[in-house]
Amino acid sequence: MNKISTLSFVYISLMASVVYGEDQKIPELDEMVVTAPLQDKVSESAVPVTVLSHDELRLKAGHSIGETLKNELGISSQSFGPGVGTPVIRGQSGPRVRVLNNGIGSNDASAISPDHATSTEPLLAERIEVLRGPATLLYGSGAIGGVVNVIDNRIPGKLPEKLLGGALEQRFDSVADESSTVLKIEGGKRHLAYHLDGFYRDRNNLDIGGSAIDVGAARATDPALDVIENPRGHINNTSAHAISGSAGVSLIGDPGFAGISINRLENNYGIAPDGSGDEITRIDLKQSKYDFKSELNNPFRFAESLRMKLGYTDYQHTEIANGEPGAFFSNQSYESRLEMTHNPFGILHGMLGFQALASDFSALDKATNEIIVPRTQTNSYGVFAVESFNMGAFSNQFGLRVEDTLLSPEAHPELSFVPISASASSLWKLNENNSLNLAITRSERAPTVQELLAYGYHDATRSFEIGDINLREETSYNLDVGYKFNVGRVRAQIDLFHNWAVNYIFQQRNGEFIDDALVVTTRQADATFMGYESKLIVPLMQNTAGMVDLTLFSDFTRGQFVNGSDVPRMPPLRFGFQLEHSKGNWSSNLRLTRGEAQQRVGDNDTPTAGYLLLNLSTQYQLFDIHGADVMFFAKANNLLDENIRNSTSYLRNFAPEAGRGAELGFRVSY
Repeated sequence: MNKISTLSFVYISLMASVVYGEDQKIPELDEMVVTAPLQDKVSESAVPVTVLSHDELRLKAGHSIGETLKNELGISSQSFGPGVGTPVIRGQSGPRVRVLNNGIGSNDASAISPDHATSTEPLLAERIEVLRGPATLLYGSGAIGGVVNVIDNRIPGKLPEKLLGGALEQRFDSVADESSTVLKIEGGKRHLAYHLDGFYRDRNNLDIGGSAIDVGAARATDPALDVIENPRGHINNTSAHAISGSAGVSLIGDPGFAGISINRLENNYGIAPDGSGDEITRIDLKQSKYDFKSELNNPFRFAESLRMKLGYTDYQHTEIANGEPGAFFSNQSYESRLEMTHNPFGILHGMLGFQALASDFSALDKATNEIIVPRTQTNSYGVFAVESFNMGAFSNQFGLRVEDTLLSPEAHPELSFVPISASASSLWKLNENNSLNLAITRSERAPTVQELLAYGYHDATRSFEIGDINLREETSYNLDVGYKFNVGRVRAQIDLFHNWAVNYIFQQRNGEFIDDALVVTTRQADATFMGYESKLIVPLMQNTAGMVDLTLFSDFTRGQFVNGSDVPRMPPLRFGFQLEHSKGNWSSNLRLTRGEAQQRVGDNDTPTAGYLLLNLSTQYQLFDIHGADVMFFAKANNLLDENIRNSTSYLRNFAPEAGRGAELGFRVSY
């Protein structure tokens, strides 16, 4: 702890001695949540809301959605090596966290297996919103964790001020010799607006703070594992390269807008090896996505707006084992949404909608032609409504969603599910500075095709996966209680949650082997989840040297089955502090996170040790330099070079988190 104390003292001393320009006023920001039904304000939300945008997003953006969000309260990343990072919200992941791109599902394969990277790219995002509670019913049933909406301007909804504008961003990260380039060009004139963007990323093997493989823990789950290669200071086969490009155009006028876009993504990344030298696996991912979006203002007498979204996604990836094609996953999907926001009807103001999803999914082993998941046509139709009303000091919201899901797998009987979900929330404004919130949700979800029908060897997870065709709908009853305090620069927030899950679906090792592969089975059991998220922000200094704020934070999730055993892959207790300094165009922060050891790991799994994660970041902005704004930023990550094993990761015994590294970059907007 001496190193930490010294670093903190030096940092505070430097901030106190710096003198830039003149004092600045404290900005009072209250962002609107675009993903919410009526674009609610963050301060008026009755459930926790996370919004990243502008400079904060640029500084936090990582190589995956999970990496970008992992330091937010209640959110961690289910890393599978540096190539993959899907979000985990309150211990929930996969199909219980729906990742959207501009309000339409990413519709890749990331929700069905932890080794599958999401196709949504944070470097291109202009805004990322994370919602829980009634608003999630707009986008699908069973989102117990929440909804993550990555918003870009791929289909422009407003006419830009310039004929030609855009941004150029360049990053370099020493931890993997990673170089990333992002380019955006957009503009418009009269009634036509356009958008072009693209990015390219290339990196080498990931540097870490110690040995790649925890041999003792790895052999605890696989006693026959013979580790002959255990590199120190880096993880083999974790290099990657990705390229993406998008183009969109919109016709915009007083009645509204209509636009289309196309996107192409190619991503090739490696999976951390098990040290046996037997198999090296890489994943070659390709996706084409076509979208249409329109909005009409006041189309009918009783309608405030009418929005339509259509999307087609052609996704596939091949798992290449020792240079030969292995498991091949394919998903062609159509998704459509129709949302009508109605004018106030008495005290009610809300949204009604219809959603349809058609998916053609399959997985097979190209080397043996054996079927891993039979080709399955899934058709899902849902109707939903979310309504809001105010009664004195109470702001209330309730929602309802009914779905009809039919799965038609080859050589199997059809499977039908009818999930019904409902939610209600209320925010009680005690006064201008204090508020209490309460949310109650009943959420059902249908099992996914892989949970039902998987049977075969999966190269990337090095496991033999077995589904269960007899799975029933999973039902979750969720209770959220929270308190918010806000007086000037002093802010406090605490949220408590308790979830009761009936027929909770999970994957777990059963201790058996098939052809030397660990068997992973899909099961159901009743479970409970409880925990909290909290933070306190207090000012420490405001003078000619700038402003310094201190943030104290903590979050915790406990997952347990009713028989007393532990739900696997739960995040640990986390707590820490962040010091933020701002003065003029310069801002910096120092963040220390303590992650406790995770001993409650479930059957046939291994615990993870506690860790200290110390990060430092800074940015400087120059405005209107020949018509362009320039931002320079730098980050120092894992300054203590800790060997961190992520308890939510399937590969924690083979792929620790990134070691000490520095990231430098700049962004030019014009």
